[in-house]
Amino acid sequence: MNNFKQLEAFGNRTAVYAEREYSYTEMAEIADAICGAAGGRTLVFCLCSNNKESLFGYVGFMRGHVVPVLLDASIPMDRLQRLMDLYKPAYIWASSDHQDLSAITESSFVFGDYTLFQCPAFFQHDLDDQLALLLSTSGSTGSPKFVRLSYENIFANAESIKEYLDIKADDKPITTLPMNYSYGLSIINSHFICGATVIVTDASILKKEFWDLCKEQGATTFGGVPFVYEMLDRLKFEAFDLPSLKKLTQAGGKLSPDLSVKFAEACDRKGIQFFMMYGQTEATARMSYLPPGKNLEKAGSIGVAIPGGELLLQDDMGNKITAPHVSGELIYKGPNVSLGYAESLADLSKKDENSGILHTGDLAYVDEDGYFFITGRLKRIIKVAGSRISLDEVEGLLHEHGHECVCAGADDRLSIYTLQEDRLQIKKIIKGKLNLKGFEVIRIERIPRNGFGKILYSELPK
Repeated sequence: MNNFKQLEAFGNRTAVYAEREYSYTEMAEIADAICGAAGGRTLVFCLCSNNKESLFGYVGFMRGHVVPVLLDASIPMDRLQRLMDLYKPAYIWASSDHQDLSAITESSFVFGDYTLFQCPAFFQHDLDDQLALLLSTSGSTGSPKFVRLSYENIFANAESIKEYLDIKADDKPITTLPMNYSYGLSIINSHFICGATVIVTDASILKKEFWDLCKEQGATTFGGVPFVYEMLDRLKFEAFDLPSLKKLTQAGGKLSPDLSVKFAEACDRKGIQFFMMYGQTEATARMSYLPPGKNLEKAGSIGVAIPGGELLLQDDMGNKITAPHVSGELIYKGPNVSLGYAESLADLSKKDENSGILHTGDLAYVDEDGYFFITGRLKRIIKVAGSRISLDEVEGLLHEHGHECVCAGADDRLSIYTLQEDRLQIKKIIKGKLNLKGFEVIRIERIPRNGFGKILYSELPK
């Protein structure tokens, strides 16, 4: 299954707007020329930004069965070199201005502002036939760990997303997320298979030029992680005048209950469908969604499984949980579950290690109506004075009381980080509500986040 091989069928429909319109026919021709310069099936690093060059390169490599590794264009050279040593790519598709690459490689093809750099040492990769793409697990551009995705993973997930979002050829998503991030990439994949138009921009939602482009091109949809919606809230989204906007999607972490309700109500007033979704890179992108009509009734829920998928719960012994409101590990089954991980080129020949089953590592329960609710992470559980404490639940409790905090720690050491001068109030809540003593409250200037807006707990001060 490789739906990108049929893109020419959309003919003169506009595939991409990036300073100008590019039809599907034109995109396919450019994409195939980029891939053709790489020769046969091999491994290529793509240093991605939200631009036409990155997008056409990705489409070309997918069409030509070359395996791309999608990386952030801003990756430091020392980290890139480490990955090059581990995976030995044949080529690197990157900005022509990349001086470090220009110094150690040769140019083999140029399109726009990008060059296909040929790496000096040739290596014959043993690539499994199913392997289509490598994506980072967390957005940490220097991590050698990638998720191995197959063509079936990518396009089965794109078809499911197309179905539950009811994506049509006249939809026009605008890029708000990095394309090397599974969520951002899934928006591109699910719209291209429908013949829709992707509006490509690297502009931040905080910039006037982003919203000007939205209006000028008639953007109908965009997606965001919780951090994006926090920014939209500060920008007073409810007052925006964007008549073309028809759908908003949210994933990449749990949106706070108050913001969930606020955006659900604002979108309802504006006639916009607001989809809250749940997924992981290990499942290509999406695993569940909450139908917009249930946003208020089931606030805080990740919803139901996507078409073709199944969600279930298991207890500590691996037994299936069927009773409502009983917490256990969330398990997902579906054709979009990845082949497994890669940590070096030796792993690229591996077969499917997951067999369509993903242990998400998330704790959840299901209600009487079959809607699932995440309660925390298995690895975000610590013991304080012998009691099991969910760091996510502590964060939620403090948020309910108006405190913007993040929690980390280990057994018998709970650390609460706050941006405000509210340490005394936080201590009072924790002692009063949880009766805890083994904790500390630390004032910090900012919450560390990666390029996708996810909190980097490991970078919090100890």
